[in-house]
Amino acid sequence: MSQLTLALADGAVVAKRNLIKIKRLPEVLIWTTMSPIMFVVLFAYVFGNSIQIGGGVSYREFLIAGVFVQTVIFGSTFTGAGLADDMTKGIIDRFRSLPMARSAVLVGRTGSDILYNSISIFVMTLAGLIVGWRIRTSPLEAIGGFLLLLLFSYAVSWIMAYVGLKVSSVEVVQNASFMFIFPITFIANTFVNQDSLPGPLRVFAEWNPVSSVAQAVREAFGNTGGLPEPDVWSLANPIPYTIIWVGIILAIFVPLSVRQYKKTTSR
Repeated sequence: MSQLTLALADGAVVAKRNLIKIKRLPEVLIWTTMSPIMFVVLFAYVFGNSIQIGGGVSYREFLIAGVFVQTVIFGSTFTGAGLADDMTKGIIDRFRSLPMARSAVLVGRTGSDILYNSISIFVMTLAGLIVGWRIRTSPLEAIGGFLLLLLFSYAVSWIMAYVGLKVSSVEVVQNASFMFIFPITFIANTFVNQDSLPGPLRVFAEWNPVSSVAQAVREAFGNTGGLPEPDVWSLANPIPYTIIWVGIILAIFVPLSVRQYKKTTSR
């Protein structure tokens, strides 16, 4: 059996172990899915009437794609928090004593978070439909939008994996994640059109990969309406730009995370 096959097989076992936690601690998943619902309600009903998008687009339809992106990025923090928790409780030391691929822990952890995010997306879809959001494209295009969300979230999970291995506390992981997530998800076209942002913030938002994911998802769901075509390459070609970023993130943080895992477990 090749090393890759062994790592994937062992990773599947670790992922199953992580998913069992959903049954044992369902409140974790419940409160995690409540957060994006709160964002939808607040922005749709509290701020929605005062935010104008233009182009005849309903703000609620514009909003949902942004909340989707923010939700899956927040969901990726499960990876970092889970690894830090396992390190604290000595679970990683138990894995070291088993005849398994070293990378299996990381593969299983990031893989199981795909299901966490899939559940969050499902809940978000229902919440969006309730507040008036609609998918106005074909089922195939909509599925493509959902898959792009999961692909991007998987890449971000590897960033969080590195953070979780670098620190030894769940609380530190959560605080560090929020310091990273809030700027990149708010200085983007998630909740407002990037054209409304001033100078440097607009440039950052235009080239922020979070914006390209949101733009790609809006186009996949047919929620761009009469908005003008973006005049920057990143938003005019959101799918290629997003895939480029996914490749960059994985190329950097997969080897970094594996190296940090080996360094941490060798102490």
